[in-house]
Amino acid sequence: MAEHADVAIVGGGPVACALAAALADSPVSFVRFAPETSAADRPIALSHASRLLFERLGVWDDIRSTPIRTIHVSQRGGFGRTLMRASELGVPALGYVAPYSAVLATLAAAAPAQRASLLDWSVDAGRVTLRVRGADGERSLSARLLVLADGGSGAGAPAEHWKDYGQQALVADVSTERRHANTAWERFTSEGPIALLPFGDRLALIWTARPGTVARLLGLPDGPFLKELREAFGGRLGAFGAVTARSAFPIALRYRDPGVAPRAIVVGNAAQTLHPVAGQGLNLGLRDAWELAEQLRATRAEDVGSAQFVASYARRRDVDRRAGIVVTDSLARFFSDSSPFLAGARGAGLAALDLLPPARRFLARRMMYGTRALP
Repeated sequence: MAEHADVAIVGGGPVACALAAALADSPVSFVRFAPETSAADRPIALSHASRLLFERLGVWDDIRSTPIRTIHVSQRGGFGRTLMRASELGVPALGYVAPYSAVLATLAAAAPAQRASLLDWSVDAGRVTLRVRGADGERSLSARLLVLADGGSGAGAPAEHWKDYGQQALVADVSTERRHANTAWERFTSEGPIALLPFGDRLALIWTARPGTVARLLGLPDGPFLKELREAFGGRLGAFGAVTARSAFPIALRYRDPGVAPRAIVVGNAAQTLHPVAGQGLNLGLRDAWELAEQLRATRAEDVGSAQFVASYARRRDVDRRAGIVVTDSLARFFSDSSPFLAGARGAGLAALDLLPPARRFLARRMMYGTRALP
């Protein structure tokens, strides 16, 4: 492992890998390290902007994905629905669904890591000193800038803002009587959204509900589970024919300022973990990585990690990050309230979106690109 680098990247997930891949042909010296882990074989949603980013990194053609050409949004027990179509925005797809393990493996191949865990770090004399442990024991290295990426934010992570939604997400793959036709479905219920995303010839299910409901759904045999899913989702896809192994995870909002300490920046899930509604979390993290790589490429080596550098990055990412946090948090709260008044307001809002193409296109572009025209 190098004794010194301009940038030390901590993280084994897609955001850390994307940052390293974006710096691979630059004059910026870097080292990425992460512990040995196994990637979960679950589907993830990638925006059109993330596809553009992967194309720029030269990895998109190696990622097997299913395009989302239409998004259908509705609410259970209320009127109103809206459709977003890729053809309205002049793009081949609004987004894509791909296996997490395949995305991670492709990005990791473009940015190999040293297998080591971060033990602690400190700042002195204009550098950050890291102590890591690998297969050959402990050692130290220094860098101008430390980047804590993905969920592996490492030792010494600062306090964060946190909100528990009182929900869990149940995930599985399901088959349906009718073909999905590359349509993604977002069905809001009083306990949270049900998302069905096209994934090969099946659909990836993300069913958000209260913990007690999720625990009960996990314990049901396949037949009764699929019956409850049909009752909650409706009959647009006909009968649900099969389901893979189910699992669940808790949902919370966590975020912190990107410039966490002198010469230290957080990106991806280390900076913000969002509610899964609208599938914005990973895509926001990939934009974090891209903008940081752009800034590093445009900065003199001696200025990397300076107070001005860290503050500039935080300013550049502020609007996009805040928008992602506010939008997903607002959607989660607004669409999970069972008040009859709010049900009517939701229905009116969905109907208005369907009748106002400019508003619908504006929302779709924000979901694809964040607050920037391109990543």
